[in-house]
Amino acid sequence: MDLLCQILSEILQQEKIEVTFPQLTIKIEELLQNTCFKALCEIKEILEDDTLDDEICFEKIEKIVLEIEKIGGTCRNRHDFG
Repeated sequence: MDLLCQILSEILQQEKIEVTFPQLTIKIEELLQNTCFKALCEIKEILEDDTLDDEICFEKIEKIVLEIEKIGGTCRNRHDFG
């Protein structure tokens, strides 16, 4: 649920914000599903990239983390490799 809240927060920051959302015609569930589906398609494409061999699996994981961050999610300490 935390990821959904993060994604929703990121999406709504790009909208005209009022106390209510009178201009928002799409349901929150639909908005989240559309965004999540697009992210899953990107993740699937990354994982299916046969040009990368197993030795660079770390790079695949990094790309997935970046996709999640792109839609407003975080992976907490999973992206803190320092």
